[in-house]
Amino acid sequence: MGETDADMVGMTGRVTGTVGPGLVGEVIVRIRGGAEHFLAHPAPGEGLLTVGTLVTVVEHLPPRTVYVMAAYPAG
Repeated sequence: MGETDADMVGMTGRVTGTVGPGLVGEVIVRIRGGAEHFLAHPAPGEGLLTVGTLVTVVEHLPPRTVYVMAAYPAG
């Protein structure tokens, strides 16, 4: 049996289209034996996430939307 929607929370991905306040970006996440693209919004309080940033999924809205935050704090 494959992953459920809840299983996406906590997964890591990489930004492929800039994510930020007021922007709908894109991330790629390794899931279900492959890699899939999802529309991405920043988690509340998260700033701009540029292409290449490693992110963590904090919420999944089926079928193809996620909220993400930087996996490693800037600094």
